Amino acid sequence: MLKVHTLPYNPWQENTYIISAENGDCIIIDPGCLSPEEQQHLVAYVSENKLNPVKLLNTHLHLDHVFGNRFVSEHFKLGAIAHKGDEFWLEQTVPYAAQMGMQLEQNPPALEGYLEDNQEIEFGGSVIQVLHIPGHSPGGVALYCPNEGFAIVGDVLFRESIGRTDLPGGDFDTLISGIKTKLLSLPDETVVYSGHGPSTTIGHEKVHNQFF
Repeated sequence: MLKVHTLPYNPWQENTYIISAENGDCIIIDPGCLSPEEQQHLVAYVSENKLNPVKLLNTHLHLDHVFGNRFVSEHFKLGAIAHKGDEFWLEQTVPYAAQMGMQLEQNPPALEGYLEDNQEIEFGGSVIQVLHIPGHSPGGVALYCPNEGFAIVGDVLFRESIGRTDLPGGDFDTLISGIKTKLLSLPDETVVYSGHGPSTTIGHEKVHNQFF
């Protein structure tokens, strides 16, 4: 049995996720912790729940999803893993943040490895499937766990909405196609954990999302 915990961080209230297994191992996904207080909040959650971080994954590499990559990487001795299609964003994190009126000292560290479409990650007695769904960003992925009935989708799909497609590498038609073929084909009861805002289900989005 896996547990999914949500930690909203930074001015964009980006959802950082921690998936933990019964043995205490955990995966940190999209660490958006920006301030020292947010960084220590994440560490406190891990410590208080006696967790052992074993992987650092990113659904995509837009700045609000990687603010905490360097901290998590250095504190827990983990290298980040994401889709190669988004790798170009890492070098643009500091200048892009400056355009948003934010001053960052360093870009996130280079990726340690890559996520690929249809890749399977064994964790906690379950399998997490990587679904490459570009359109919001070229390297956007969803992390789907069929045994546990949930998907962590980054900014691909939100409750009754979808991710924006006007940033570099974004494409509306590509995003819609990917959502329809790879997410809406999942069981209706699948819980969808988005990069911002509340969770939803595949069934709810089929009925209530204006884009489909």
